[in-house]
Amino acid sequence: MTEYTRRQVLRTAGAAAGTAVVAGSLTDPLSAAAVETAGSETNPLQLWYTQPATEWLQALAIGNGRLGAMVYGGTATEQLQLNEDSIWAGGPHQYDDPVGREVLPEIRRLIAEEKYLDAQNLADEHFMGRPTEQMQYQPVGNLMMTFPGITEAGVSSYRRELDLTTAITSVSYVADGVRYSREVFVSHPAQVLMMRLTADRRGSISFDATFTTEQAATVDRFDDRTLALNGISGDAEGLTGSVKFCALLRAFTEAGTTTVADGKLTVAGADAVTLVFSVGTSYRNYVDVSADQVARAVAPLPTERPAYGRLRHEHVEDYQRLFGRLDIDLGTSDSIALPTDQRVIAFRNGGDPQLAALYYQFGRYLLISSSRSPGQPANLQGIWSYKMLPEWQSKFTLNINCEMNYWPAGPTNLAECWDPLFQMITELAESGARTAATMYDAPGWVAHHNTDGWRGTAPVDFAFYGVWPTGGAWLSLLFWERYEYTGDLAMLRRYYPVLRGSVEFFLDQLQADAKTGWLVTSPSHSPEVKHHDYDNVGVSMCAGPTMDTEILHDLFKVFGEASALLGEDSALAAQAAAARSRLAPIQIGYLGQIQEWLIDWEEAALETSRHVSHLWAVFPSDQVTPRRTPELADAARKSLELRGPAVTAGWSLAWKLNLRARLLEPDNAYKHLTQLLAPGRTAPNMFDLHPPFQIDGNFGGISGITEMLMQSHSGEVALLPCLPAAFSTGRIRGLRARGGFDLDLSWSEGKLTKARIRSLLGNRLRLRTGGQVDVTSTSGPVAFARPEDGVVEFRTQRGVDYLIEPRS
Repeated sequence: MTEYTRRQVLRTAGAAAGTAVVAGSLTDPLSAAAVETAGSETNPLQLWYTQPATEWLQALAIGNGRLGAMVYGGTATEQLQLNEDSIWAGGPHQYDDPVGREVLPEIRRLIAEEKYLDAQNLADEHFMGRPTEQMQYQPVGNLMMTFPGITEAGVSSYRRELDLTTAITSVSYVADGVRYSREVFVSHPAQVLMMRLTADRRGSISFDATFTTEQAATVDRFDDRTLALNGISGDAEGLTGSVKFCALLRAFTEAGTTTVADGKLTVAGADAVTLVFSVGTSYRNYVDVSADQVARAVAPLPTERPAYGRLRHEHVEDYQRLFGRLDIDLGTSDSIALPTDQRVIAFRNGGDPQLAALYYQFGRYLLISSSRSPGQPANLQGIWSYKMLPEWQSKFTLNINCEMNYWPAGPTNLAECWDPLFQMITELAESGARTAATMYDAPGWVAHHNTDGWRGTAPVDFAFYGVWPTGGAWLSLLFWERYEYTGDLAMLRRYYPVLRGSVEFFLDQLQADAKTGWLVTSPSHSPEVKHHDYDNVGVSMCAGPTMDTEILHDLFKVFGEASALLGEDSALAAQAAAARSRLAPIQIGYLGQIQEWLIDWEEAALETSRHVSHLWAVFPSDQVTPRRTPELADAARKSLELRGPAVTAGWSLAWKLNLRARLLEPDNAYKHLTQLLAPGRTAPNMFDLHPPFQIDGNFGGISGITEMLMQSHSGEVALLPCLPAAFSTGRIRGLRARGGFDLDLSWSEGKLTKARIRSLLGNRLRLRTGGQVDVTSTSGPVAFARPEDGVVEFRTQRGVDYLIEPRS
């Protein structure tokens, strides 16, 4: 696959507009005794294959939030492609250009005079970050292993798999009459990757292991059982690479011999081997790369042979604490007996609802594996990237992709996975305060459409894509979203200053539109969509795009609610409320569509794009709903029709899936799911494809399935609001709804059969069930109202379970 920068990508786009139970050690019963049952040939929560991976999109992803690996599962050779989440090209850097504040008034004047191309050209020259490209996420390299005497032709009974119930990948096969087994996992408690190699004949395990990498690095002997890779991240855009890293591979053998020499670690004649891999980097935070990477790599490595069974058990127990909160069953079929790659090919033909459930749980697995503290948030590829210059630099794209990564965090009961993102938002507020002061002469903080490991907040790439000031505002809304799901007041109080800072920036910077008096952002654009061509140059720059107005509507609203809840900043909250009342309303254009810009540009309304930014009010917001705003909901449907085919990108399909679910269109929602879960948009290893791989489609996809089964917005919880016929019978346990409710529900022939709702916070519940139901509880009778058909409303008590059953 060709490597290219975001600038090149955008220039082109702009022009176009084994069994999982590992054989135990022959000499260490602990290694077998503590192995949890990982399933059978038809375990519904396994990805499994009958051949090794021969390319990256066939390899299986494992991770602990900070360390990641792609496991190929080879026989004669094995490859683990390795990542650590803080290895970024370049080094600490402020992208802000002080010239920006000098030209900002002129850019705004040109926009007001409808000289959009002139404004965009001026922004390209003097209102961009320096450099105009941010830094890329980069890999550690590869662990390469060769097994002498084993040939691919001599292998039989091969199986490799990833068990989502244990977060362990394994491979088993027979060669020359010996059954070999390996399993690999990345432990969050131990902060290391572990590989266990066993065989059913003594003395059968021999291999050579070494590191390869495209980084500036050396492979050296560390000690008599440890191999070291020492390197530094790459240069980019004139910035010198500054993240030093040390990767260590240590072998613990049972019988046999171990030697480390000539850049490789060699094991010969062992009964069993445990390999422990660790990475340390010099990255402390976005302004400090002075940590001792070697000390960090050494710290988690055991000095004596580890009790593998115990470490494995601790890993599974830690992972299950998050993963095990939710279980989903959408039905099954004989397809579960097929390898996963074959099921992806056939999904569109129907008859495999369990693959959707597997996909759902795989998405939760990926979020747990790529976003845990300590560590960075999930980037454009989670933590899995094999290129020195990945597409779009594998950064954090704030005009949709980064936020989409976290759509499942609340409803699928993984609130802790927000923690690394919230840490990054806090750092962006620091960096963004400099951008606000330097480029806007403004208080508060701002972030535009992309950021990186160095927390760049200035506009980047081109003005066509980069001068979009509401990325930080969208991120700030996530604090309130988490509060709605968890009721965690201490968390809200901790991050409230960041939310306030975003409000302060926009209260200072909003401009009054001369024709309407509405408050608008300027300069800005509707992300990555042009509204005109001038001399064959696409122009996006404008004032007051609809997406900005929708985001600021919610920003000012939730700030007022947080301010009142915390007893803070009543005067500022009043200013925000006043500004909110002057924002432009959501308008319907001449074709009956949601108007994307302040002006109803006729040709622009027909512009096709994978972006649907002006429908932000439908999802992830709830400003537009079929019940409360039916005319706007119809206009949103028209916008989706005008936007063009839905198959242009995996993440775009995922967003449209969520939109269709919110618009209560089960057939269209399921159609998008079948398009998403197809070979062109889902790789053999179930990674989402833009193409290339972008992890946001995985997370957006499971969010869309959730929206089919349960929605919690607009002050109510809806059960089975958009259930497709393909999922006519099923159950789900452990969903989380806004207001602090845990839900279990089951249904048959498209109708709810029962639900259990646990109130975690004691809030009042308005429940939409689509039919008449009775409500009881574990603490006694429940007094409830029926404000409309198919809706019940009642007060709840903290810690009490409420049982919902259809009236017979």
